[in-house]
Amino acid sequence: MRYDVDLGPYGLSVREVLRNAAVARLYEDGVTFDGALIASSGALTTNSGGKTGRSPRDKRIVEHPASAADVWWGNVNIKLPESSFVALREQAIAFLNTRERLYVVDGFAGWDPKRRLKIRVLCARPYHALFMHTMLIRPTREELSLFGTPDYVIFNAGEAPADPNTSGLTSSTSVSVSFERGEFVVLGTQYAGEMKKGVFTLMHYLMPKQDVLSMHCSANEGAAGDVSLFFGLSGTGKTTLSADTSRQLIGDDEHCWSDDGIFNIEGGCYAKCIHLSREKEPEIFEAIRFGTVLENTVIDPVRRVVRYDDASLTENTRAAYPIEFIPNAKIPCVAGHPSNIIFLTCDAFGVLPPVSRLTPEQAMYHFISGYTAKVAGTEVGVVEPQATFSACFGAAFLVWHPTKYAEMLASRLRTHQAQAWLVNTGWLGGAFGTGERIDLAHTRAIIDAIHSGDLRGAPTGEDPVFGLAIPQQVSGVPDEILRPENSWADAAAYRKTAEKLATLFHQNFRQYAAAASTATRLAGPRPTIAARV
Repeated sequence: MRYDVDLGPYGLSVREVLRNAAVARLYEDGVTFDGALIASSGALTTNSGGKTGRSPRDKRIVEHPASAADVWWGNVNIKLPESSFVALREQAIAFLNTRERLYVVDGFAGWDPKRRLKIRVLCARPYHALFMHTMLIRPTREELSLFGTPDYVIFNAGEAPADPNTSGLTSSTSVSVSFERGEFVVLGTQYAGEMKKGVFTLMHYLMPKQDVLSMHCSANEGAAGDVSLFFGLSGTGKTTLSADTSRQLIGDDEHCWSDDGIFNIEGGCYAKCIHLSREKEPEIFEAIRFGTVLENTVIDPVRRVVRYDDASLTENTRAAYPIEFIPNAKIPCVAGHPSNIIFLTCDAFGVLPPVSRLTPEQAMYHFISGYTAKVAGTEVGVVEPQATFSACFGAAFLVWHPTKYAEMLASRLRTHQAQAWLVNTGWLGGAFGTGERIDLAHTRAIIDAIHSGDLRGAPTGEDPVFGLAIPQQVSGVPDEILRPENSWADAAAYRKTAEKLATLFHQNFRQYAAAASTATRLAGPRPTIAARV
């Protein structure tokens, strides 16, 4: 059965092709052909095999004259000859042609009808089809009948290894994109997140060409129509703090900012669910029901109850569900221009203030830096806090140089008079192991004060090392914790640790300094600190 789609132009001749199959059918095929189990909650539990996370070292972009000058080449975007991409595509087609049935998922990336892209996914595993049915914006029957030629095609042959001898590869895993062909090929990994981030990579390239800023952030909207964006790396509280019962969720991960406002790129959410509980995150817990894909979670084989605390397969257990499964989601997922831009960091050194107000230049500096810190014990060999920097809070997905996205952000901050904030959800009174984690209730009070507008014009004092404007008072937050040096018992230890982190900031920023403006370079920690590096 072909369901009105011809795969012949792709070189595919499989007899049974299911296009945009019903969720129930994908469940049936997942259980019958793919080893999936149905959890007691109604979710479909699946396994991605040996790869339980993304493979960033195996990501490749075709070097083509039409786009080569635009791409930020290096460890994030590694060059691939076009001939190698063609060979990888042929390997994927050859594998897919050996399958008894294939799944086609046609959907959209971007809730703004003027800017959305038509995405087609070709895959052999029903769980991959259900995942992309969830993560793309699902077309109506009429939209599907008029879908036509897609803008972008994903060939997911992840069950088959790539030929490691292919020029440009270093392993049997290959996640490769050609902007000119509008194609993305997956080999050697069955982790579904590769498809999601492949679409994001495409948007990160194409949207800035249309003067639309693509962003790795969550977003919500208040009753008065005020919009906030939350940027932050894993563990900083991005999902927790953007999930606010008094505000509508626009999206949890990927957005764009155009002249009309912001829009979510995705039709679903891809939430981490390790240690998930109804008490801690009730909205996500309740969203895991029929239509949700659970990836690499462990399930009780008799009772079919998910063991959310079981990390025996991976810490990176995931739940993918349609965004409308969240009760306060805003559908369609579009909104006006943001009022507040919130950069979240979990500072395990304990020296950044719980909240600070940023100038546009400081916003560019901290956006490009994308700082957080790992705490001792999170990884083997980590015995003291370790600074982690990821440009634009998502370097792995950038295509252009980070300064391009930062300049676009700063321009929008000025044009729409949005205020940028740096919020530390980490430690105070000392580094990890000595100090204490900032109380979540205090962080929520800070976010509430940002949303209410109380902090926008509030009196501030200046941080002596980082030059940040620190509000003198925040309702519901003890005054003594707002300035980090006041919460440390040993002032000399505070100063030494603060200068150490400032040095790490400057060392990291060196790689971007040549492309950044003088004002941005000077917006970091004090120049006296930089001079010591």
